[in-house]
Amino acid sequence: MNRAPRQSQRKPLTAPIRRVRFAWVAIFFCAWVLVIGGRLVWLQVVRHSEWVDKAERQQHNTFAVAPQRGILYDRNLRELAMTVKMDSIYVDPSELGENRATTAEMLAKLVHTDASDNFTSESQMLARFNDSKHFAWVARRVDATTADRVRELNLKGVYFQKEFKRFYPNNDLAAQVLGYVGSEDTGLGGLEQQFDDDMHGTPGQMLTAVDAKRHVMASVESEPLPGENLVLTIDANIQHMAEHALDEQMAKVKALHGTIVVQDPHTGQILALAISPRFNPNDSRHMEPGSLTNLAVSDVYEPGSTFKLVTYSAALDAAGVEPTDMVDCQGGSMTMFGRTLHDDKADHFGVVTVQYALEHSSDVGAAKMALKVGPNNFYKYIKGYGFGGRSGVELPSETRGLLTNPKKWGSTSILSLAIGQEIGVTPIQLVTMVSTIANGGVYMPPRVLLQSTDEMKGDARLKPAAFRPENQLPATLPDGAHRVIKELTAAKMRSMMQGIVMEGTGTPAQLNGYSAGGKTGTAQKIDPATHTYSHTKLVASFAGFAPVSSPAISIAVVIDTPTVGSLYGTTVSAPVFQVVAQQVLEYLGVPHDQPLKTGKALLAAAPEAMPDDATSENIGDLNAMFDEINNLPADDPLRASSSAGSVTSGAEAVLANAPVASTEPRGAGNSSWAVGLLPAKVLAAFRTDGGTGSAMPDATAANAAPSAPVIAPQVQARANGSVVVDAGRRVAVPAFTGNSLRSAIEAAAAMGLRVEPVGSGIARDQAPVAGTMVPVGTEVVVRFAR
Repeated sequence: MNRAPRQSQRKPLTAPIRRVRFAWVAIFFCAWVLVIGGRLVWLQVVRHSEWVDKAERQQHNTFAVAPQRGILYDRNLRELAMTVKMDSIYVDPSELGENRATTAEMLAKLVHTDASDNFTSESQMLARFNDSKHFAWVARRVDATTADRVRELNLKGVYFQKEFKRFYPNNDLAAQVLGYVGSEDTGLGGLEQQFDDDMHGTPGQMLTAVDAKRHVMASVESEPLPGENLVLTIDANIQHMAEHALDEQMAKVKALHGTIVVQDPHTGQILALAISPRFNPNDSRHMEPGSLTNLAVSDVYEPGSTFKLVTYSAALDAAGVEPTDMVDCQGGSMTMFGRTLHDDKADHFGVVTVQYALEHSSDVGAAKMALKVGPNNFYKYIKGYGFGGRSGVELPSETRGLLTNPKKWGSTSILSLAIGQEIGVTPIQLVTMVSTIANGGVYMPPRVLLQSTDEMKGDARLKPAAFRPENQLPATLPDGAHRVIKELTAAKMRSMMQGIVMEGTGTPAQLNGYSAGGKTGTAQKIDPATHTYSHTKLVASFAGFAPVSSPAISIAVVIDTPTVGSLYGTTVSAPVFQVVAQQVLEYLGVPHDQPLKTGKALLAAAPEAMPDDATSENIGDLNAMFDEINNLPADDPLRASSSAGSVTSGAEAVLANAPVASTEPRGAGNSSWAVGLLPAKVLAAFRTDGGTGSAMPDATAANAAPSAPVIAPQVQARANGSVVVDAGRRVAVPAFTGNSLRSAIEAAAAMGLRVEPVGSGIARDQAPVAGTMVPVGTEVVVRFAR
């Protein structure tokens, strides 16, 4: 029997797969991949730059490398402002640990030398240490001595960094013109502010790689680009003359402040701009706010009688008036529309010539000149001279002054304007007006910037531009230049202004050997209490030029609120013009156009000028002046030796003639931070290391005249290769006898000295004698005579 084969039961090879579980696992892994992928995209794509920056911050430190600020030169390439490298001290607070308070205490004892400097006080220093993790300043731009003392402590976590500091070698010379910079190297006044972007330069960068413990492993630096250098129209020697004369008069009359502007009338270039009181830009923490303003461009005052030059020139130019025409001054009183105009109470002029009325500053005569011109024409001439508008001089905060349109004038405004009232002017505008008359009638915009350049002193492409007077206008007039009055009118005005100095109110401005023209002015100030003109608060001024035949310089002197003696421009400002003009013309070597006064005539005209036959008593006077000017202590060896001969060895002579880095005028502020870089102030040098005379080896030498003290400069060579010159360095006084004023000043400047001239002509005597070793910056008294 056939049996069907039994079908064998098939067994599965693997356990059955549950589809649902598989689906969940697959979904989980897909989601996980999506989350991880999304997170990676978020971190590596969306936030890529953010994390790269964070990594850079953790792994690298980036420091800005400050550029070197441009140098300010005078026209002879003498440095007026420069930048020097100094040490700044900082700490890494993370390395101080629990010693922060102790470290702050120790450092404060060394760097906190000024009680008014809160930044370096112990409490402020400790607060910075506690507020920062890896960087905190201790003190910035400290002097070399302080930096060395901190290094000797060898404190953990204390480091040094080189920083630039602005330095002004002449301290307060032309301070308001130059301005000053803040702690972040930002210009805060004067040319430093006006050209801050150009002079600041482009910062560089230093990139350092650090490990997890913030240790530097490597660094890459991009060099900063230095700022542009500026060459000014200022002549530092003329600037010093103007400042010295102004300071002396300010001390004499006890005035509120004063301004002198010296200008080249044919180009508009400002040769000197002196303001008193001044400030020392090297000592920014002790500046008086009132001294920071450049009064020459921002101080507005009523010019008074100096403005009569505008009135008379307009009358000559527009109304056909001649200097010989007659004008009725009506006994010194004139009434118009209910207002009475008076001349000075001592003046009762009748019918006089126009020139006589100007020479004696008749208000009535000036008013009648303005009436001849008429309001609209008069306004046109006022604007033509630059009043009522900015001159464009390269100085910040220049004001337009105050000038009202004729449509808003009152019935008697033309009378007020004729005598310099109801108008506000600046000293820059005043001197430019006088220069317009001096140069033949063309308004030349004032300038204080000669050029900007990338070259530095020593580069053959940068050459000094010593001022040489030229009696002609440039072939191409600059922008803003325009003719104001006819050339013939200007010539007539110059002759009339010469008469003011020769016969009128300006006689104290007479020069020796030079003709001069100018106009005095005494303006009343408004009394805030009564809102009327004050009889005691006056502005005394004088504006003029010299020589008349070929004007080389124009000068404006404005002294605000003198309080001692006569308060008028004749006695306060005209003598200052005389001193400055005489010295500047001699310095420039301008040929004389008038006979020289000698002997008694010279003494009568200029008491400070001495006849040729000087006596030993005169020499004693020079020595006394030298002692007083340089503020010598009673026991200073230079007092006893200023008139003695001097013998120096060859080695000493070589040292004495070493190049001088800078000069420091008397009265300078504390410059101790610059020790090791530039000479310290003169006063400290006088009082330290006075020295003694040389020993005499034999009887002959013992009987000889005592020699001047010889003190050789001390030069120290450091291990790092740097050289430090002792701050008390001395130089030998040159022989000035037989030299002109200009030659004497240039020879003194080459040695880092200054000259205090007495008289005019050729150098005859000096104190101290040639060869005497004196500190850099000393003022040598030199007597000049014919």
